[in-house]
Amino acid sequence: MKPGPVPFMAFADAILSGMNLRQLRYFLAIVDHGGVHRAAEALHIAQSSLSQTMRALERDLGTQLFHRIGRGIVLAPAGEGLVGPARSILREVDNAERAVTEIAALRGGSIDVASLSDLAIDPVSTWIANFLMAYPGVQCRVEEGDDLSAVTEKVRTGSSELGFVSMPALGDLECDELVEQIFVLICPPGSEDRWPNPVPISSLRNESFVLAQQGTGTREYMEQILREHGVEPRIAVEIRQREAILPLVLSGCAVGIVPLRVAVSFWQRGGVVRELDPVPATKIYAVYRQGKLTSAASAFLAAARSSLDLWVRALEMADDAETPLIERAAAALEAWDHRLRS
Repeated sequence: MKPGPVPFMAFADAILSGMNLRQLRYFLAIVDHGGVHRAAEALHIAQSSLSQTMRALERDLGTQLFHRIGRGIVLAPAGEGLVGPARSILREVDNAERAVTEIAALRGGSIDVASLSDLAIDPVSTWIANFLMAYPGVQCRVEEGDDLSAVTEKVRTGSSELGFVSMPALGDLECDELVEQIFVLICPPGSEDRWPNPVPISSLRNESFVLAQQGTGTREYMEQILREHGVEPRIAVEIRQREAILPLVLSGCAVGIVPLRVAVSFWQRGGVVRELDPVPATKIYAVYRQGKLTSAASAFLAAARSSLDLWVRALEMADDAETPLIERAAAALEAWDHRLRS
């Protein structure tokens, strides 16, 4: 069977019956679990039955969705093209079936979120955790992307309903500004006397840095800011997981630049935190397709905005020119957490 794009009419015909909706669910189970064996276990069906169902779907669509390589499989080009539309169709079908009862009360439903890797740990995972505590019946799936185009493509294709990025998205997507994210300098414990507050960015010429991996939005922004002030960053450690920057700096190997909220936990563990002059800051935006948000996704976005409003108000209430920003942020985070859970 020759690989190729999924014919539109064949695909439209295929989704008209419950059997073929089941085929799409089985297809995504194989994609999400990385193979037929694991997908069959997750679906509680025989592996042979799952394989037969996939062969039937390929016949219906007139194209090959997977390449069989030994005992494993990989997505064919047509299969890659089917992932986003399949998720979108099944999400709409699932939510439509429960619209009158479960979705109206947020007792069910699903949310597919795409996020820049830099934002996935904080604040996106925090928003998700708090939302699911309030609505435990809602299911959530998060995909990460290293740059704006990777995240917006997931939203445009329907693979994800919501995307969270650090710069406005252009084109056909709705784009809502949520909050400004301030960055601060984090330094090893015991180095308080070395650092004024704030630290001029231009004074960091001889410092070694722990920075996010190249290709991420935060890394590009940090390098741009440093170079604008005459600093060619000397990289001690380059790491993909932003949360790993904190223990590396705590160990004393270098300094780092992280969002203020992330720096609070670093400061509470004995690290030194200083403001920067001028203040580096980016904004966080939500992107989504026009008129395409489900009830669960709309409620999630509203909850994220409410959470941010609590944080901003708490930080404003803690505003005191005589108190360092990191101490005000720690107090604000404690107040924010208390209000959110009360």
